[in-house]
Amino acid sequence: MLPVRLNDEVVLELLELRHAEELFRLAEMNREHLRRWLGWVDGSRSVEDTKRYIRRMGKQLGDNRGFQTVIRFRGSLAGVVGHHRVDWANRSVALGYWLAADAQGHGVMTESCRAFVRHAFDVWTLNRVEIRCAVENVKSRAIPERLGFRAEGTVRQAEWLYDRFVDHVVYGLLAGDRPEG
Repeated sequence: MLPVRLNDEVVLELLELRHAEELFRLAEMNREHLRRWLGWVDGSRSVEDTKRYIRRMGKQLGDNRGFQTVIRFRGSLAGVVGHHRVDWANRSVALGYWLAADAQGHGVMTESCRAFVRHAFDVWTLNRVEIRCAVENVKSRAIPERLGFRAEGTVRQAEWLYDRFVDHVVYGLLAGDRPEG
Protein backbone atom coordinates (compact mmCIF):
# COMPACT_ATOMS: atom_id res chain seq x y z
CA MET A 1 0.00 0.00 0.00
CA LEU A 2 2.87 2.41 0.73
CA PRO A 3 4.62 4.27 -0.75
CA VAL A 4 1.80 6.02 -2.55
CA ARG A 5 2.22 8.77 -5.14
CA LEU A 6 -0.46 11.44 -4.63
CA ASN A 7 0.55 13.49 -7.67
CA ASP A 8 3.66 14.34 -9.68
CA GLU A 9 5.27 16.07 -6.69
CA VAL A 10 3.99 14.35 -3.51
CA VAL A 11 4.69 10.82 -2.25
CA LEU A 12 3.79 9.28 1.13
CA GLU A 13 6.14 6.65 2.59
CA LEU A 14 5.60 4.62 5.73
CA LEU A 15 7.76 6.13 8.50
CA GLU A 16 10.70 3.80 9.17
CA LEU A 17 14.06 3.92 10.96
CA ARG A 18 15.79 4.56 7.63
CA HIS A 19 14.20 8.05 7.71
CA ALA A 20 15.68 9.01 11.10
CA GLU A 21 18.65 11.10 10.02
CA GLU A 22 16.83 12.86 7.21
CA LEU A 23 13.79 13.53 9.41
CA PHE A 24 15.93 14.87 12.24
CA ARG A 25 17.78 17.20 9.84
CA LEU A 26 14.47 18.49 8.49
CA ALA A 27 13.10 19.15 11.97
CA GLU A 28 16.38 20.79 12.98
CA MET A 29 16.31 23.13 9.95
CA ASN A 30 12.69 24.03 10.79
CA ARG A 31 13.05 24.14 14.57
CA GLU A 32 11.78 27.70 15.10
CA HIS A 33 9.03 27.30 12.49
CA LEU A 34 7.77 24.09 14.14
CA ARG A 35 8.25 25.17 17.74
CA ARG A 36 5.58 27.83 17.47
CA TRP A 37 2.83 25.20 17.38
CA LEU A 38 4.34 21.81 18.29
CA GLY A 39 5.21 20.85 21.84
CA TRP A 40 7.58 17.99 20.96
CA VAL A 41 10.25 20.12 19.28
CA ASP A 42 12.39 20.85 22.35
CA GLY A 43 12.41 17.14 23.24
CA SER A 44 13.86 16.18 19.87
CA ARG A 45 17.55 17.10 20.07
CA SER A 46 19.30 14.20 18.33
CA VAL A 47 18.97 11.49 15.72
CA GLU A 48 18.55 9.07 18.66
CA ASP A 49 15.48 11.05 19.84
CA THR A 50 14.06 10.74 16.34
CA LYS A 51 14.77 7.00 16.31
CA ARG A 52 12.91 6.60 19.62
CA TYR A 53 9.93 8.42 18.12
CA ILE A 54 10.01 6.19 15.02
CA ARG A 55 10.14 3.06 17.21
CA ARG A 56 7.09 4.29 19.18
CA MET A 57 5.27 4.85 15.90
CA GLY A 58 6.26 1.35 14.79
CA LYS A 59 4.64 0.02 17.96
CA GLN A 60 1.54 2.07 17.13
CA LEU A 61 1.40 0.33 13.75
CA GLY A 62 2.05 -3.08 15.30
CA ASP A 63 -0.75 -2.51 17.82
CA ASN A 64 -3.15 -1.59 14.98
CA ARG A 65 -3.60 1.94 16.38
CA GLY A 66 -2.69 3.78 13.18
CA PHE A 67 0.42 4.68 11.24
CA GLN A 68 2.68 7.60 10.34
CA THR A 69 4.06 8.57 6.96
CA VAL A 70 6.79 10.87 5.82
CA ILE A 71 5.89 13.24 3.01
CA ARG A 72 8.23 13.65 0.08
CA PHE A 73 7.76 16.81 -1.97
CA ARG A 74 9.70 17.00 -5.22
CA GLY A 75 11.86 14.13 -3.99
CA SER A 76 12.86 15.67 -0.64
CA LEU A 77 11.50 14.88 2.78
CA ALA A 78 9.07 17.68 3.67
CA GLY A 79 7.07 16.59 6.71
CA VAL A 80 4.96 13.98 8.46
CA VAL A 81 1.28 13.10 8.52
CA GLY A 82 -0.31 10.34 10.57
CA HIS A 83 -2.76 9.14 13.16
CA HIS A 84 -2.71 10.32 16.73
CA ARG A 85 -4.94 7.40 17.56
CA VAL A 86 -7.46 5.07 15.97
CA ASP A 87 -10.50 4.29 18.10
CA TRP A 88 -11.84 1.12 16.49
CA ALA A 89 -14.72 0.74 18.96
CA ASN A 90 -16.10 4.15 18.00
CA ARG A 91 -14.87 3.99 14.38
CA SER A 92 -12.95 7.25 14.61
CA VAL A 93 -9.43 8.56 14.12
CA ALA A 94 -7.50 11.75 14.81
CA LEU A 95 -4.88 13.10 12.40
CA GLY A 96 -1.76 15.12 13.07
CA TYR A 97 0.75 16.68 10.71
CA TRP A 98 3.65 19.07 10.22
CA LEU A 99 5.35 20.48 7.16
CA ALA A 100 8.64 22.25 6.52
CA ALA A 101 8.32 25.99 5.92
CA ASP A 102 9.63 25.84 2.35
CA ALA A 103 7.07 23.19 1.34
CA GLN A 104 4.06 25.22 2.43
CA GLY A 105 1.75 26.89 -0.06
CA HIS A 106 1.83 24.09 -2.65
CA GLY A 107 -1.13 21.98 -1.48
CA VAL A 108 1.21 19.31 -0.11
CA MET A 109 -0.47 18.90 3.26
CA THR A 110 -3.99 19.24 1.90
CA GLU A 111 -3.38 16.36 -0.51
CA SER A 112 -1.61 14.30 2.14
CA CYS A 113 -4.48 14.71 4.61
CA ARG A 114 -7.02 14.05 1.85
CA ALA A 115 -5.33 10.67 1.26
CA PHE A 116 -5.56 9.83 4.98
CA VAL A 117 -9.24 10.84 5.08
CA ARG A 118 -10.03 8.66 2.05
CA HIS A 119 -8.19 5.75 3.64
CA ALA A 120 -10.09 6.19 6.92
CA PHE A 121 -13.48 6.15 5.24
CA ASP A 122 -12.95 3.91 2.21
CA VAL A 123 -10.50 1.29 3.50
CA TRP A 124 -11.05 1.22 7.26
CA THR A 125 -14.77 2.18 6.99
CA LEU A 126 -14.47 4.55 9.93
CA ASN A 127 -17.24 7.02 10.66
CA ARG A 128 -15.27 10.04 11.93
CA VAL A 129 -11.99 11.82 11.29
CA GLU A 130 -10.90 14.56 13.68
CA ILE A 131 -8.24 17.24 13.43
CA ARG A 132 -7.38 19.61 16.28
CA CYS A 133 -5.45 22.83 15.69
CA ALA A 134 -4.42 25.74 17.86
CA VAL A 135 -6.96 28.54 17.34
CA GLU A 136 -4.27 30.95 16.15
CA ASN A 137 -2.56 28.43 13.83
CA VAL A 138 -4.26 29.72 10.69
CA LYS A 139 -2.20 27.64 8.23
CA SER A 140 -2.93 24.40 10.04
CA ARG A 141 -6.62 25.24 10.37
CA ALA A 142 -6.86 25.83 6.62
CA ILE A 143 -6.29 22.10 5.97
CA PRO A 144 -9.48 20.73 7.56
CA GLU A 145 -11.43 23.72 6.29
CA ARG A 146 -10.34 23.01 2.68
CA LEU A 147 -11.28 19.35 3.13
CA GLY A 148 -14.83 20.11 4.25
CA PHE A 149 -14.43 19.44 7.97
CA ARG A 150 -16.78 21.27 10.33
CA ALA A 151 -15.50 23.32 13.24
CA GLU A 152 -17.26 21.65 16.17
CA GLY A 153 -16.02 23.75 19.04
CA THR A 154 -13.09 25.11 20.98
CA VAL A 155 -11.28 23.33 23.78
CA ARG A 156 -9.96 26.01 26.08
CA GLN A 157 -6.34 25.79 27.20
CA ALA A 158 -6.04 22.38 25.55
CA GLU A 159 -2.26 22.32 25.24
CA TRP A 160 0.75 23.70 27.07
CA LEU A 161 3.27 25.08 24.56
CA TYR A 162 6.48 25.91 26.40
CA ASP A 163 5.32 29.09 28.14
CA ARG A 164 1.58 29.34 27.54
CA PHE A 165 -1.63 27.42 27.10
CA VAL A 166 -3.28 27.44 23.68
CA ASP A 167 -6.89 26.77 22.81
CA HIS A 168 -7.70 24.15 20.14
CA VAL A 169 -10.41 24.18 17.50
CA VAL A 170 -11.85 20.70 17.03
CA TYR A 171 -12.71 19.85 13.43
CA GLY A 172 -14.70 16.77 12.51
CA LEU A 173 -15.68 15.07 9.30
CA LEU A 174 -18.18 12.21 9.26
CA ALA A 175 -18.46 9.59 6.56
CA GLY A 176 -21.94 10.93 5.82
CA ASP A 177 -20.65 14.51 5.43
CA ARG A 178 -18.81 13.66 2.24
CA PRO A 179 -20.65 14.46 -1.02
CA GLU A 180 -20.44 10.80 -2.08
CA GLY A 181 -21.29 10.11 1.57
